[in-house]
Amino acid sequence: MKKGFNPKEMATKDLHQLIISSVAPRPIAFVSTKDENGNLNLAPYSFFNAFSSNPPILVFSSNRKVSDNSTKDTLHNVRATKKAVINAVSYPIVRQMSLASVEFDASVNEFEKVGLTPQESVVVDVPGVKESPVNMECVVKEVITLGEHGGAGHLIICEVVHISIDENMFSDGKLDQNRLDLMGRLGRNYYVRASGDALLEIYQSVTDKPLGFDGLPEKVVKSSVLTGNQIAAMASLLAFPDEKTKEEVRLIHFGSSVPSEETLHLKAAELIQDKKVEEALALLMG
Repeated sequence: MKKGFNPKEMATKDLHQLIISSVAPRPIAFVSTKDENGNLNLAPYSFFNAFSSNPPILVFSSNRKVSDNSTKDTLHNVRATKKAVINAVSYPIVRQMSLASVEFDASVNEFEKVGLTPQESVVVDVPGVKESPVNMECVVKEVITLGEHGGAGHLIICEVVHISIDENMFSDGKLDQNRLDLMGRLGRNYYVRASGDALLEIYQSVTDKPLGFDGLPEKVVKSSVLTGNQIAAMASLLAFPDEKTKEEVRLIHFGSSVPSEETLHLKAAELIQDKKVEEALALLMG
């Protein structure tokens, strides 16, 4: 049974925590800006994502404070200059990023306060964070106000005009997620590190038509042993194994013995864990 919540009947701070804990992990935009007088600002935002590749568009939201309905320096700065640099947050700088979330006075240079280095940008006259693995220089195209009360966001729509990436972040010419070691934001004080054992690679063609759950035998779909993810791995296959493969797989794993249905499904689960999905389906259908 699920517990229900009516947003209109909740305190904004409580609704906020439900949303940020459920819509997670979220990428973090570590945004550097400057005001009309040249004062630098650096602040993190996790209401952030990429929304277009052509043109390259990133959007982050700077929300009004719930406590006093005030807005942040970043919002003032992008309205004044129409420029920003969105810096990626990797594990080596996550604590410094968190420190930059403190509501310092507008006169405070967060680069200095949190011990990070301003790096001259290529196109825009706003510095990026040298220690960040990726710096995306942006021109602010539009700011959309979503409300006038505490908690309301301002969508800051940015077009990327230049990207600088640490050359050590590449492997075989492609960005390496382990080397990037990016951080994601969860609810309350929690973050997640996107590297190592936390990474899960799932390939799924969006053009080839798979078997699907409705194409699998009922005994597979209604298995009391296999998880939904394990069944989905088999449902993503494009075709059933042929009779010869079924016989060979059964012989390899069980010889001439006749295993129980549960034993078959347990072995299939092991095979899927070892990325031998076709073999698992062949075993269950043998």
